[in-house]
Amino acid sequence: MNSSTSLVITSIAGSGHPVLKDFAKRCKEKNIPFIVIGDKPSPPDFHLDGCSFYNLQQQRELDFSIAGLLPERHYSRKNIGYLVAIKNNHAEVIVETDDDNYARSEFWEPRNRLVKAHPLDETGWTNIYSYFTPQRIWPRGFALEHLQDELPSLSKYPMADVNCPIQQGLADENPDVDAIYRLILPLPLSFEKKSNVALGKKSWCPFNSQNTTWFKEAFPLLYLPSYCSFRMTDIWRSFVAHRIACGNDWHLLFHNATVYQERNMHNLMRDFADEISGYTNNLKIVDTLDKLNLKKGSDFLGENLLTCYEALIGLSLIDKKEIPLIEAWIKDLGA
Repeated sequence: MNSSTSLVITSIAGSGHPVLKDFAKRCKEKNIPFIVIGDKPSPPDFHLDGCSFYNLQQQRELDFSIAGLLPERHYSRKNIGYLVAIKNNHAEVIVETDDDNYARSEFWEPRNRLVKAHPLDETGWTNIYSYFTPQRIWPRGFALEHLQDELPSLSKYPMADVNCPIQQGLADENPDVDAIYRLILPLPLSFEKKSNVALGKKSWCPFNSQNTTWFKEAFPLLYLPSYCSFRMTDIWRSFVAHRIACGNDWHLLFHNATVYQERNMHNLMRDFADEISGYTNNLKIVDTLDKLNLKKGSDFLGENLLTCYEALIGLSLIDKKEIPLIEAWIKDLGA
């Protein structure tokens, strides 16, 4: 990483939180802007050297149209952090993670948009986790209907230089899996060190917001929806972002774990209930997005974003109240 990179987290933890303290220390040492977006439960006295913290009132005072529209107590407030990084810090790269992920030394290494990877195209639903471990595991948001699919052999897809403006790093010990997995299968689990894998057209695997790198050309695709299940906001964003990226001949990179997670407390049955809309609709969402006629080119990312979310609204999976937020997001990016 370098000073053209910004790190963005949303958290309601206090300034004594060990993950936030570690990130702040390392970012200060490396001159990397570190942005933390708070929410209603955030402590009023948050202060951490090396960190720019924004409480609700400070967020509303920012010159962003979306700031007054985003709901409280929602992960989508992270959208404000992205905009701060772009406007105030002139970010060329945005890295995002969560406050229960500890960074390893590799996390701080330089990131490049052009990477060597196995480029997979036309492979359908592809369980990326299975390339990094022989254990039975799948990422949160993966279509359950395709868990038994045969994994494409990487030998058919030789390593090549691949353009990947969106890059997903894995997380060891407590990877991002769904509630079904957590209720019936064992953790912790750490992945093996393997070659990069990059998904292209008609190759699908969800990615999350826990260890993710976004290069400037993909910034409009950062948008997190508000009017859907909390457990699906980053997953459904990933489907939309990947669909639009593929239309621009970009690939989605998956690489070795550079963080390990000590997961915050969760009620697994509540997580399960929040994920039902995904279990029953993730396949339908991808099929719908695949059929959309999107425009190619960076000038149309905002228009394509609206088209994709209008399709999800048409499936009655996202409320139509999402549209003003997307329009505000596009307006703020343009400004």
